[in-house]
Amino acid sequence: MNTIADSLDANLFSAVGQCLDCTDPQEKIALTTALASRFASGQFDFADSSSPSPIANPGRPSRPLLVDPRHLPQRKLGSSEGRVALIHAVAHIEFNAINLALDAVYRFRGLPLEYYFDWIGIAADEARHFSLLSARLAELGYAYGDFDAHDGLWEMAVKTAGSCLARMALVPRVLEARGLDVTPGMIMRLRAVGDLQTVAILEVILDEEVAHVAAGSRWFAWCCAQIGSDPANTFDELLALHLRGSLRGPFNTEARLRAGFSELELERIAAMVPA
Repeated sequence: MNTIADSLDANLFSAVGQCLDCTDPQEKIALTTALASRFASGQFDFADSSSPSPIANPGRPSRPLLVDPRHLPQRKLGSSEGRVALIHAVAHIEFNAINLALDAVYRFRGLPLEYYFDWIGIAADEARHFSLLSARLAELGYAYGDFDAHDGLWEMAVKTAGSCLARMALVPRVLEARGLDVTPGMIMRLRAVGDLQTVAILEVILDEEVAHVAAGSRWFAWCCAQIGSDPANTFDELLALHLRGSLRGPFNTEARLRAGFSELELERIAAMVPA
């Protein structure tokens, strides 16, 4: 009988496409984990016989219902439902992060082998994070899909589908880096209400997300070097073009410095936050 690993195509980009298109969360986790294991063992060929398909919605379940972020209710952590809603929101981010990492592999071809090692490994990390959060939801009597969510992360993936440089700048270094800023506060609030099981999961995620954002910083700098552009100036220009007026602080300076941001970049980002 075929295993999950055996069901993956021998071509790397085709196999990544299978993972990306999968709609069932548990199967996507299994496929992505198998992809990472097979890739680490050198079991894929890199023949690039076809161009990537135009970006569309990734494989995801019919629930949660995706709504405008303004329509998501604000729930307080003092209630059990409020805590579950927070866990669900983070699970949704991690599920999106699986697809984002997979698409970073699938969409951008002809890059150094290390690039694919980074983003396949990140996809596997995000799958593990989602599994941890899904298990925590189940312990509390809920499941992924029980609350509405929004599609902001994937919307930025669509906007940056034509440029690896823009993708590295605006997804890991902006949207995912926001997790470095807000997760410590979530941990503190959850610890205050005694939810130490969720705190332990978020501490794992926060620690590993620093490395994920650092990969974005590393490959953004590499992309800039290929065209002879200054990373700090280029990042500033992309922020002004795509995110003017929408950046929010405060920023976790220590974590962002570890994730590859320069002092100059952090000063410029802070200056863009509306007063």
